[in-house]
Amino acid sequence: MSASVGERLRPLVPQVLGALVRRYGQFDACEDAVQEALLAASQQWPADGVPDNPYGWLVAVATRRLTDHWRSESARRRREESVAVREPVVAPGPDDDRPSDEDDPLTLLFLCCHPAVSPPSQVALTLRAVGGLTTAQIAKAFLVPEATMTRRITRAKESIAAAGSTFGEPDSADRAERLRVVLQVLYLIFNEGYAATSGTDLQAPELAREAIRLTRGVHALLPDDGEVAGLLALMLLTDARRPARVGPEGELVPLAEQVRGRWDRAMIAEGAGLVRRTLGRHPVGPYQVQAAIAALHDEAPSAETTDWPQIVQLYAVLQELAPSPVVTLNQAIAIAMAEGPERGLELLATLADDSRMKQSHRLDATRAHLLELAGDHEAARTHYRRAAEATASRPEQRYLLGRADRLG
Repeated sequence: MSASVGERLRPLVPQVLGALVRRYGQFDACEDAVQEALLAASQQWPADGVPDNPYGWLVAVATRRLTDHWRSESARRRREESVAVREPVVAPGPDDDRPSDEDDPLTLLFLCCHPAVSPPSQVALTLRAVGGLTTAQIAKAFLVPEATMTRRITRAKESIAAAGSTFGEPDSADRAERLRVVLQVLYLIFNEGYAATSGTDLQAPELAREAIRLTRGVHALLPDDGEVAGLLALMLLTDARRPARVGPEGELVPLAEQVRGRWDRAMIAEGAGLVRRTLGRHPVGPYQVQAAIAALHDEAPSAETTDWPQIVQLYAVLQELAPSPVVTLNQAIAIAMAEGPERGLELLATLADDSRMKQSHRLDATRAHLLELAGDHEAARTHYRRAAEATASRPEQRYLLGRADRLG
């Protein structure tokens, strides 16, 4: 499939899937039909050209696939007849069946967060349907084995199928809970784009841009929600550093060594402005706190002038709001910078038996960094090498092995 065809297809996937799911209700069958339509597009468009209305073309082909599937099952003949009446499958013209506001990927975000599905499965399914992440990537993000995540996504589809016609957009009563899950999904999509968990590239900028775009859309709909604003600010403040995070050979450049003149000052100004307008005006949430931490990093003239004591205080707040081993890792780094590496290592020791960290290289990488700061180079080398063996990201692996070699 050519790059131009791929670029046209990717943003249309959640729109087409959302349209079919709303109309016909069966998520699993609709997802299969959309995948068949994408395959047909990848085969036909390079030879015949991209149609004038690619969205309508995909909807028509996917609907035809659904109709063929239902027609072949005699037990669903009544459904097949109703589908044939409701959705003609003639090829659309250039102005037919354009995506409406309801076909926006934001709608699919809410559709995937169905109350019949467990919260972890809601996140996993949405990452597959809207974010386009592989099961392996989602498993890495959740620090669980890939087989576990496969079962989770399968159960989510089964739960949605069992829900039948009740599968729809949230009402006011459960909107807040679904929004919380949606924000978590967007956060994970952004993280995968900013720091790819596997492969030869350090970043997947298109995922980060898509997460920012979708979060802007949610913020436009809910401008007075503090956590939505906080998440958008966090993404902007983090992505602003992306140009300086990769060296000329594609190598990872850590925050302390980045050339801050390469940071995107317009994104920093926008993100920091959101933080200032949000903190103190709304109930404090995890995304607002993380955004405040990112703003302190971005607005510091240099790594040496970073307000580490303030960051330590913010991580203490974050640990109360949303305790997790990843928060503890970052909190240990902040304490090490403010109070000395030995204090940071003491906090890291509390994670030694945390089963959630056994699927990740982060604990060894953080321990190696703090041991290096403490002057224990032999132990630091050992943990840098352990972390390098555990990561699936080639750039991170090269960085970690490089740190170990320099200490040698």
